[in-house]
Amino acid sequence: MPIHLPTQNRRQFLITLGAGLVASQTGVYATETQEEIVYLLNDTHIGEKHPANSPVPSHLRQVVSELVGLKRKPACVLINGDLALKDGQPGDYRHFAKLIRPLRDANIETHLTLGNHDQRDVFYEVMKEEQPESPPVKSRHISVVQTKYANFFLLDSLHKTMVTQGTLGKAQRTWLAKALDAHSEKPAIIVTHHNPRLGGNPVHFPGGLTDSAELWELLVARPQVKAYIHGHIHHRGNAQHQGIHIFNTPATSYVANPDKSTTGWTIARLSPKGITLTTRTNDEEHAWNHQSKTLHWR
Repeated sequence: MPIHLPTQNRRQFLITLGAGLVASQTGVYATETQEEIVYLLNDTHIGEKHPANSPVPSHLRQVVSELVGLKRKPACVLINGDLALKDGQPGDYRHFAKLIRPLRDANIETHLTLGNHDQRDVFYEVMKEEQPESPPVKSRHISVVQTKYANFFLLDSLHKTMVTQGTLGKAQRTWLAKALDAHSEKPAIIVTHHNPRLGGNPVHFPGGLTDSAELWELLVARPQVKAYIHGHIHHRGNAQHQGIHIFNTPATSYVANPDKSTTGWTIARLSPKGITLTTRTNDEEHAWNHQSKTLHWR
């Protein structure tokens, strides 16, 4: 299953991080939950040697600070792959774990998936307690995250570290079909690091999921499946294929072309009939900041 981060006691948090964030300074955290809200991040690309005040860790720190300072915490936070800078070095994960540790201290449920810049074994060397004893599919991090208005199916598209293309594989697709059938009472949202390759812009990106056609066949056959969320492209966009919405969410780390995109995160507000996506950007003056789009389920 994906990595689900446990909370830790406040003494351990303060010893490790000090009082750098607002919440850690006050010691006051939200106890109420906004059941309809989910925060979406991806492509954090944290490196061991990033200076504390350099853009990449500062971008992640910004959203973590917002989260721990909320008066009502979200149902959960999903960080969708490429946690590490390049090839999943131990120091990358130690730095990443330090940056997101305030989420644990604030009892904010956080789920991680892995991308093509991650390394499963190395991740578990750093966070041994996160390794599942009996994964549903061998060497894959997959699970179902249940919220009030939707079930999120977290998949593992990491085929091989530093290989751009991703793959789910037959075993994982078989598990997904069974899991979807067992949780058909709510809308289902698929969360995978890689984009689907189905034809049309932007979902055709060649670095995406190699078994997209096989995946889509099983998704379309199940009407509870409403949306597919991915990162990987370091851009933002919405598409649709055979009635299923495809959300390409902005990278939290950096962008390939700053003239066309920017860094940030996405706030998803769920309802029984659809979803409202609000883009938040690290640059407060960016045109995307606080833009919202509401989409209705098929």
